[in-house]
Amino acid sequence: MDELSSEDLFRLNVLLAENLKAIRIDETAQALHALTSQGEASMPLHPNCRPDTYFRLLREHLSGHVLGSPGGYPVYLSRWTRHGQLASDDLGQLLLIGEPEAVTAVAYSPALTDELAGYAWWAMPTIENARLMLAREAVAKGRMGAVLTDFLLEHLPFLQQDHLAIMDTVTALLQAGTLSQAQREAIWRRGKQQNSYYVAFLERCPNELLGMDFVEACIDILGRPETQEVVSRTLDAIGRHFTATVGAAPEETPASLNRLARVSAALTDPIFARSSAIGSLMRRKIDPVTTSILADLELLKK
Repeated sequence: MDELSSEDLFRLNVLLAENLKAIRIDETAQALHALTSQGEASMPLHPNCRPDTYFRLLREHLSGHVLGSPGGYPVYLSRWTRHGQLASDDLGQLLLIGEPEAVTAVAYSPALTDELAGYAWWAMPTIENARLMLAREAVAKGRMGAVLTDFLLEHLPFLQQDHLAIMDTVTALLQAGTLSQAQREAIWRRGKQQNSYYVAFLERCPNELLGMDFVEACIDILGRPETQEVVSRTLDAIGRHFTATVGAAPEETPASLNRLARVSAALTDPIFARSSAIGSLMRRKIDPVTTSILADLELLKK
């Protein structure tokens, strides 16, 4: 019967007796790393069966010790955490079982604290987790706010043609309110080369843009969008913005503004439901929709 090697089991039990904050397992290096109140600790692992089986046994042992769940990370805990139903006192326990999904669940939790965010970041420093944690006010305003912001800014250029990741990352940064004015302007300027950078600004802070900046960005995006997500999110942003504009305008609103207020992703949904096209092919398919919207946007420039 497969079981942990006696050497690993002994060292692991000694380690688990300490005041642990988080555990991560490096399957490539066959090592376990722990964050303790005194700092970091590591122990080499000695698989005595197939590595995938051994790492499963290891996580089951950790889960049994920490959560009382010998079968490994319970799926219901993932559901609870992702729906905000797990108490903040229990969140830290999920960081002690060496399970990536559990770390993501912690990062997603509304009960996340700045301290726990630091432990979760040590356990799994990924772009997804940085975005998730920065969405929590306690984290954005805490010590980890600057850490996560710097990480996302540093990795933005490496997202390259991943337009969805670009939009989601810029959205997280703008929503957190952790960017300096200079950093915001630098991200905005990236839109000249890749207009998906503009989308989050249209969504999150349209009223902070100069009127022509908003209009010009919409024209740029709809003139050469790369993906369906870029189109859909831009159309929704246009509709929301001009609905608010019309609501605050005098009674005699120009017809172009009224038409723009009715813009939404629903206009292209039927097209996208029948096609997964991107790039130039997608642009040709949505041209009947975008042509009239672009015409109305151009009227605002006159």
